[in-house]
Amino acid sequence: MPRARTDSRPEVLRDGPLQYAPVNELGVVFLFSRLAKRKRMRIESIQARFPDCIAYQKVQGRERRKRIEFEFKSRSFLDHGHDPKKCDCIVCWEHNWPGVPRNIEIIELRREYGLGFNVWIMPTTGDYKDLLAKTNANDGWSMPSQCHKGDLILYYFTSPERRIEHVFRATGRATKCRAGWKPGMDWMGPIRRVCRLKAPVFFEDMKRHRQLSTAFFVRGFMQGRPNATEYWSYLYDMIVRRNPALKAKLRRFAPDRF
Repeated sequence: MPRARTDSRPEVLRDGPLQYAPVNELGVVFLFSRLAKRKRMRIESIQARFPDCIAYQKVQGRERRKRIEFEFKSRSFLDHGHDPKKCDCIVCWEHNWPGVPRNIEIIELRREYGLGFNVWIMPTTGDYKDLLAKTNANDGWSMPSQCHKGDLILYYFTSPERRIEHVFRATGRATKCRAGWKPGMDWMGPIRRVCRLKAPVFFEDMKRHRQLSTAFFVRGFMQGRPNATEYWSYLYDMIVRRNPALKAKLRRFAPDRF
């Protein structure tokens, strides 16, 4: 019988009733039991059938019914074949369903318990490189489909530059809409500039870096719109070392703020 791995464990919850982040739906239910009071919710019932929970939330002096479904990741709601018309709220650890129906509220516990942002790499090509350089805030820019409000986006200039030069923050969720820059649809959302790197991070720098060279996005030659959160500590260190004047602007995104 193979031995269980003991060389890794979930993220630490500094102010939660669990020592570590949940790894399943039961952990989500447990964490929500602490959060419900803060959300002004009174739990009426927990059940084994869909929806998992019936609660009442105080809103403007009245109680409003909330039909709640618990999921470890929000997209599991879709995978399980639940009817969106019979649910008002999904409580999850991680919200990874960008196409969630508008009538469903998402309570993402990862953010509620202080593990709040992801870091994405977004390739940029052609004339959009010059346009991005002139942009401080934009109501509609291409971003990864699972990008959340508050996430960090590192815009990567494709060949011939092959470098990360601009850092933006998403000020809203990605939504699917008509692209404008190509036929069909694209995931787009509002962004605001955090900083521009006078000393960019080049692709060749990442290839030579001991840890970053093993990252899937480096091995994949920066294709797609990858989630680079796992490697943010190395990217952050490289950015700040080369651009010490930006340390204050990036302090809120320091790896120890996860």
